[in-house]
Amino acid sequence: MCDPRARPYIVIRPGHAHVRLMHDLANRFENFGTPVGTAGDPWRRVGVEIEFMGPGARAAAEAVARDLGGSISMEDPHAYRILGTRLGDMRVETDLRHVHPQRRNGLGMRLDGRTAALLGDLLSPFVPRELVTSPLPIGRLSEVQDVMDVLRSVGGRGRGAVLLDSLGLHFNVDPPCLDAPTVTAFLKAFLLLEGRLRRETARGSRRLTIALPPAFPQDYARRVLDHGYWPGLAELTDDYLAANPTRNRALDLLPLLAWMNEGKVRRALPHEKIGPRPAFHYRLPQAHLSDPGWSLMPDWERWLLVEGLATELGTTCGMETVGRTGVLQGSDCGRIECNHSPAGGSAKGRGAAPHAKREGDARRSGPDRPKPARASAGVATPDCRSQDRE
Repeated sequence: MCDPRARPYIVIRPGHAHVRLMHDLANRFENFGTPVGTAGDPWRRVGVEIEFMGPGARAAAEAVARDLGGSISMEDPHAYRILGTRLGDMRVETDLRHVHPQRRNGLGMRLDGRTAALLGDLLSPFVPRELVTSPLPIGRLSEVQDVMDVLRSVGGRGRGAVLLDSLGLHFNVDPPCLDAPTVTAFLKAFLLLEGRLRRETARGSRRLTIALPPAFPQDYARRVLDHGYWPGLAELTDDYLAANPTRNRALDLLPLLAWMNEGKVRRALPHEKIGPRPAFHYRLPQAHLSDPGWSLMPDWERWLLVEGLATELGTTCGMETVGRTGVLQGSDCGRIECNHSPAGGSAKGRGAAPHAKREGDARRSGPDRPKPARASAGVATPDCRSQDRE
């Protein structure tokens, strides 16, 4: 069950820093097994966004439709939908909200169609195009490599950054459960691994490092990594918005928080470009289409480190399990005592991971499986019923 009352907590012996121990864990963490829901679960999906330079939106869309099947539909001269490909629907567009006058841009101004089209033509050499896939079953993610080959065939290029901004490779990842404890576990895991992920993404290049999204503020990271920080949805959202009033974060939670409570997010950030969706928006990786040997899979495998660590952090006595594996051997961070939550339970009972596999998951199949529903205060899914209230 996804029950925040069944939340384990970790007690560290006095005189030792919890955050220091957590970082030691992250630095030594490699693989605790398959993360929950990333294999053998047909319902978790991932969407991909690839930014590139070179061909215009129409030329790129036509090339994808020719190679993968499907038809194109123009939304505006700089945005095209590709319908019915073998990888589902996609779209290609210039990544600048001003040139899409039919959309809500949150800027208090809207150009007419002719002016927007001319602006797009003028800025095309400098502003990336973006290809966005529909959510795919995670097992089909490697097939997106075919799309990158198509883009290269019509002149798509990029080396991770343009000027001082990233050429992004973004993943929109279904959470295994739509509730505050699950989101918090993933956020904690990401904060612990963020330094490593940034180093590996930048590949030792100062130019690529500068182009990365800013790291989370240190004060906010310390607050989230406190062992007692397992907030409800309202507190989690308030804290995130106060410390991160921007979508320019390596793990952008604004789309997910807006899906769960769009009114609160819009009131706090009325001019930010936010597309509400029930997904973690992982926007740290960079696209390198100019490198014919480049693949998105190494960046996906780095995300799986976050998934695996989040699973451990969300499991009762997960830290004790880590200790038994020897991951913390040699650490000077002190002895760990793993305690059950005040609600009681055990590692096999109520204290199990909030997003652990439920027996009903395997029986849930076919088109009749209900989809997640948006709610103003919390989100209830068939398998995860949030207890959060505003």
